[in-house]
Amino acid sequence: MIKIGLCGSSGAGKGHVSSIFRKHGVEYIDTDNIYMKIATPHSPCLNEICTFFGDEILNPDGTLNKTSLAKRVFEGENSAQRLKLLNRITHKYIRHDVEKTISELEKKGCPAVIIDAPVLFESGFDELCDVTVCVTAPMELKIQRIVKRDKITEKKAIARIESQLPDERLCELCDYEIKNDGKSDLKEQVNTVLRGIGIEK
Repeated sequence: MIKIGLCGSSGAGKGHVSSIFRKHGVEYIDTDNIYMKIATPHSPCLNEICTFFGDEILNPDGTLNKTSLAKRVFEGENSAQRLKLLNRITHKYIRHDVEKTISELEKKGCPAVIIDAPVLFESGFDELCDVTVCVTAPMELKIQRIVKRDKITEKKAIARIESQLPDERLCELCDYEIKNDGKSDLKEQVNTVLRGIGIEK
């Protein structure tokens, strides 16, 4: 089974690109969804997060409030250090789940799987992959998407983007780039990747 690592900064549109891959029979692992699944009330992951960021990041029912956590991480000084701390806590739990899912898919004989990880290289998840793909988009477009999706200000959207690796660096690290700029043909770019890894002719 070919393991495809998919990355890109917030607002790049990785979810939409992933949906195109899935139409070709490629399985999909969303690390953000795994994060929310393992960060359930009283779970080891959430308990560890609360130890460092406080119980204020919880909803009244004990579930994680992503908005409150984002404020703790991205707002104010030393946000980069706080983000590294959060990633260090969560990545070990996410990776365990990802490896388990990959093993299950391999047993089923799946031809390929997408591992959607926004911080693919920072987390070391690229070590699990045979090929890597980055989704890029113009800064202005990414900001618009984040503001609309997460209902936050442009300033906060920019801070989120700048906390991640820039597109230029991701392109250097990855085997393929998919431009999600609203102009380029996404389907043809996905086909190029699939042909390159032997999934499509």
